[in-house]
Amino acid sequence: MASGFFALFDDISILMDDMATMSKVATKKTAGILGDDLAVTAEQASGYASSRELPVIWAIMKGSFVNKLIILPVAFLLSAFAPWMIAPILILGGLYLAYEGMEKIYEYFFHKENHPKAHEKILDHTLTKAEILERENAKIASAIRTDFILSIEIVIIALSAVSGKPLLVQIGVVSLVAVLATVGVYGLVALLVRMDDFGFKLVVIGKEKSKLLEHIGNLLIKALPKVIRSLAVIGTIAMILVAGGIFMHNIPVLHEALHALPAIIAELIVGVIVGVVALLPMEIYEKMKRA
Repeated sequence: MASGFFALFDDISILMDDMATMSKVATKKTAGILGDDLAVTAEQASGYASSRELPVIWAIMKGSFVNKLIILPVAFLLSAFAPWMIAPILILGGLYLAYEGMEKIYEYFFHKENHPKAHEKILDHTLTKAEILERENAKIASAIRTDFILSIEIVIIALSAVSGKPLLVQIGVVSLVAVLATVGVYGLVALLVRMDDFGFKLVVIGKEKSKLLEHIGNLLIKALPKVIRSLAVIGTIAMILVAGGIFMHNIPVLHEALHALPAIIAELIVGVIVGVVALLPMEIYEKMKRA
């Protein structure tokens, strides 16, 4: 009886050790897309009134958790019973990301008057409270939709790192990576968008106690719009690169045709082409509707 009890503990210990080891491997594999996720999320979570920034980030984070609660069981079931469906799902996600990225670029160059400035606040005193809330909800919904696609990528990549392991290890590792990704990304985004408020507090303290603190505070306040602008560009490029990478990794013909190029260049080319192909019919449809 005692030997069986200790054998059970030994099995649990081995399982936990295996999960810890594979979690490190899966985290390393998803590191690239987590960086993309951070850039995209920071760009989409900015531009709100200061009092609404943290509530909005919390709303998007809750949406991200719901996304992962939907994706995780579906991914485990597909991996177990229909692994052939994973590639088409990834490709559809890549198509959406490429479209989103190219749409941002198109809007910036051809509809600049409608393109929001970096860190421009949604709060507009000419709008009613209901209109402001409608804009806010629309932006939150857009951020959650994009998070859904990126969450699929994170889960699938993490799952591929542990595909040969027992089911319990797969569930433990991928679930842990999904939770850490959500908490880590949105925690960093929350810190980033409050950077100017922190800078302002340093300025106030610095005026009384230290010129150095005042100087650092002013630097943080001035840096935030530039950081958000940079992240907007990085986030757009990231979506196109992730999309290109999905197509490259799941369509062998593309990989063979562009294998001589550096991976990042090949992924960018494929992402741009896919984005343009996805964007053109949508723009034609919109013009026809307006006409």
